[in-house]
Amino acid sequence: MKRKSVILLSAGLDSSVNLYAAMKDSSVQLALTFDYGQRAAKKEIEYAKRLTKLNNISHLVIDIPWLKNLGNSSLTKKDGLIPTGKNISLDDKKISEKSAKTVWVPNRNGIFLNIAAGFAESIGAGVIIPGFNAEEAVTFPDNSFDFIRATRKTLSFSTANQVDVQCYTINMSKVEIVELGKQLMVPFQNTWPCYFDHENWCGQCESCQRAKRAFKLAHVDMMGNFEK
Repeated sequence: MKRKSVILLSAGLDSSVNLYAAMKDSSVQLALTFDYGQRAAKKEIEYAKRLTKLNNISHLVIDIPWLKNLGNSSLTKKDGLIPTGKNISLDDKKISEKSAKTVWVPNRNGIFLNIAAGFAESIGAGVIIPGFNAEEAVTFPDNSFDFIRATRKTLSFSTANQVDVQCYTINMSKVEIVELGKQLMVPFQNTWPCYFDHENWCGQCESCQRAKRAFKLAHVDMMGNFEK
């Protein structure tokens, strides 16, 4: 019997592929999308709803309005400057670290996982599934396996059913994630990998640039979805 799971779904590339992987490996009970005042919130919610509707999965939007008041992230500050274009170098660690600091939201993933674990325990689900990856773990430590391992230990004390954390893409690059998505028949056109809420994916923010490179290397033609 497959164990019950709760998905953390931003509708980005990583979480969308994890959703489809989880549907094969577990009984997905619920998908959670978080609105913490990020610029792309409306788009993330819209596309998460598309994915959950396609797969007949219950979906909840969790509002965390106070999270935007923590720190000084350009994702949540209207006057914040999100690095784009030539200000980003995907393979330069120093530049990537600088970009990561600009969009960092204090303890965001820690907060998300603990909320998801509370929902999981309440509905008898044994595992929560976020969308992390090895490529961004280099500059975002809360995308790493060490973070998952530490969270597992914490949840073994804070949840009565010792909710587990699993991520199918934790050791993968973005290219490998796209390739897995191809195998799982993920409808990439129904994902939202962008930091902005434009009509189409901006193609210039770090998240878009990583997605664009991954699609190209995996021979998936998604260029029509990018503005640039």
